[in-house]
This record gives sequence, C-alpha cells and structure tokens, in this order.
Amino acid sequence: MFGTVARMHSKTGHEQAMLELQREWDETRKPKVDGAVASFVFRSDQDPDEFTIVAVFRDRAAYEANARDPEQDAWYQKLRSHLTEDPQWSDGEIVSSSMY
Repeated sequence: MFGTVARMHSKTGHEQAMLELQREWDETRKPKVDGAVASFVFRSDQDPDEFTIVAVFRDRAAYEANARDPEQDAWYQKLRSHLTEDPQWSDGEIVSSSMY
C-alpha cells in the first residue's frame, strides 16, 4: 500500500466547510478513484484549527493516478481555499498496518 499524511491549518471558522469537502470526496470522488483504500481526518487537541489527513491507496500507481486527475485538483483547490497555507505532505509506502 501507499499513501500520504498531510498536516494543515484551517482558516478560523472554516473547519466545517473543510469537513464537508471531505464528505464530498467520500461521496463523489471515492467511487471514481480506483485503488482508494481509506482516509482518516484528525483534529489536534492542542490546536483546533490543525488537521492531519491520512489517505491510503492500494499502491503508488493508484495514488499517482489520483494525484494527476483534474477532478482531484479541482477538489483540492476548493480545500486549499479554506486553509491558511499549503499543507505539509509526507508520501510513502505503508510498510505495516493493523486494524482492530
């Protein structure tokens, strides 16, 4: 598996809009994205404007295909409008995972 972890800060008052966009992705993008496995959104206890998103794909090829998709870019541009700055991304191979 392959994925990304993104750390981002929402503009004050934009948290709900950002979460709505995540729901939009789940409902409209996910069915079109071959190889999307899971996503998780965390809100920081220390800073309620800080979010961490984890996105998991079947493999690097599926991740990169999604990243190149113009529909994904359009969705990201909407998300970006609710952020104070560009997210900090960390992409990589998932070498271990467990679900309980």
